[in-house]
Amino acid sequence: MAKGPLVLTVDDEPTIRRLIRLELESQDFDVIEAANGRSALAILLDKKPDAVVLDITMPGMSGLEVMAAMRELSAVPIILVTGRNQDLDKVQGLELGADDYIVKRFNPEELSARLRAVLRRYEAIETATYKVFVIGTIEVDLRRRLVRKAGQVIPLSRTEWYLLQYLAERSSKTILSSEILTQVWGPQYRNDLQYLRVWVSRLRAKIEPNPGTPTILITVPGKGYRFVVPTDE
Repeated sequence: MAKGPLVLTVDDEPTIRRLIRLELESQDFDVIEAANGRSALAILLDKKPDAVVLDITMPGMSGLEVMAAMRELSAVPIILVTGRNQDLDKVQGLELGADDYIVKRFNPEELSARLRAVLRRYEAIETATYKVFVIGTIEVDLRRRLVRKAGQVIPLSRTEWYLLQYLAERSSKTILSSEILTQVWGPQYRNDLQYLRVWVSRLRAKIEPNPGTPTILITVPGKGYRFVVPTDE
């Protein structure tokens, strides 16, 4: 019987899997392991874990390839584990749909904290304003948690939705980057501006008529971002 949220940990190194298992089980998570990408995908479909901890550098099917395949099958929260503290790895992972990342030789307690933060975001019940914004061909329906572009539903990840909702509920106000990071991701992210830029870029690619010159999610230099609506809203 599962003690708590089921976490799939994917790593080709048994010692790393054991370290993760011991820490997470001590924090009342239930853990299932996979040593490679193909096994991880099979477990994802069969066991439907609540979250995935996924190593980037694995032989055969890389972690980024595994994550791309997972995103075709599920919106499960994914935390990437990288052995290199390089922005390129982090940005590429986030752009492909990761919810968070952690660098190897991490404090096991930090992984537990990040998992809980991700799961809280996914499980949060929002008290959204019953507001529908129509901006040109874009419709953002906060009550139904729905975005349409030219009449077509635009699929958003949960994290993309939380970011959009937080800004839309405060439409036409400049929201500080540190506030967005703290409220959407947690206080440990308040200074991670690159993390926020990646998520804003992903969201703009989906909802902006021209992501290169955004008119809905506006950057306020040195401060943060603003969700802009027509003056008659």
